[in-house]
Amino acid sequence: MSARKIAAWHEAGLIDAATRDRLLAHEAEHARPLALWAVFGIGALAIGLGLVSVIAANWEDIPGQLRLAVHLALIVAALAALFLREARMAAASPWAVEALLFVSAALGLTFFGHLGQVYQTSSPLWQPLAVWLALFAPVLLLMGRSWPAAAAVMGGMIWCVWDYVGASIGFGSVVRHGADPAYLWLAFVSAAPVLSAPLAAAMRTRSTRSDFWRRLEQLALAYAVGGASFACVLASAGGFADGEMTQEASSMVLRGVVAVLAGVGVVLARRGVSGQMAGAIIAGAGVAMPLAYGADDLTIPAAALFMMLWIGIAAAALAAHWRGVFQLAVAVIAFRLIILSFELAGDLLASGFGLIASGVLILGVAWAAVRVSKRFAPDVEGEA
Repeated sequence: MSARKIAAWHEAGLIDAATRDRLLAHEAEHARPLALWAVFGIGALAIGLGLVSVIAANWEDIPGQLRLAVHLALIVAALAALFLREARMAAASPWAVEALLFVSAALGLTFFGHLGQVYQTSSPLWQPLAVWLALFAPVLLLMGRSWPAAAAVMGGMIWCVWDYVGASIGFGSVVRHGADPAYLWLAFVSAAPVLSAPLAAAMRTRSTRSDFWRRLEQLALAYAVGGASFACVLASAGGFADGEMTQEASSMVLRGVVAVLAGVGVVLARRGVSGQMAGAIIAGAGVAMPLAYGADDLTIPAAALFMMLWIGIAAAALAAHWRGVFQLAVAVIAFRLIILSFELAGDLLASGFGLIASGVLILGVAWAAVRVSKRFAPDVEGEA
């Protein structure tokens, strides 16, 4: 906080002179020498880039086994430091633990690529990702403290499952009629990351690292909402396969069931309003998945389903006092309305009158969205 802003608050009558002096004294005591830190950071970056350049210039001259040994030694050293010094590092700076944990996970992930490069082997990407998750996800779950570790776990899971699905069925493959158990298995695998939501919700009240588990739950919720939103968009474009009960329809139903169960699990794990609303959003996303298939190639019903999903998210945000989520939901609904206007009036856009009408509509929707966001958004941000 700058001294100028504190002085402005005092001049505006928001704080008295005594409060101003205490704030100035506090800021002076806890001031961070950003310029000095920047100098140290630039120096460390220069050293790191120099080491990388030296290694890269002599990469082919270094024996592969030696490179792998050094790489593995770095992983072991980082993990040893975490397990032996975690409490001491956390007391000094929790971000030091988070940074070292993230670096360890990154070293572990790149080790598999290094191994393939040395021994000239290849495999589907999901296989090394699955091994990496088996080895490092437990460490991240046991020691992660904030969003980088949570993002690494969730990102690794999503990347792994979708690469597995893509490698198993191939992109652009023809969907056959009937419910193939193997295809249903792939649908379950693609929905599996959302099941981390009830686990994270349960651990939030039992762990001292509640911020990590909160972030993991939020990422799982975002995955469920993103999947349902994409299904609605795909339905609006007629992107699903034809047929009454194709494998795609069965998979959408199964994904929806998994999301609904995950939402119920969140509600049971966190009994407060925040937990109930988070679980309701995840379950609502699950309900929207099979409905999106039913609205395939129906522009208005698919768009209505999309907006109903986000209206539900906005209502949940109001109940839980999530100001940011409410404003995001209003913005998404407004944007979808604008897109729908273009979809329905595509022929009019070729004329000057149509462009003027579209511009007026966009301005009107944007104005209404801003008004709704300011008028109805919760005054205080609640914990998600």
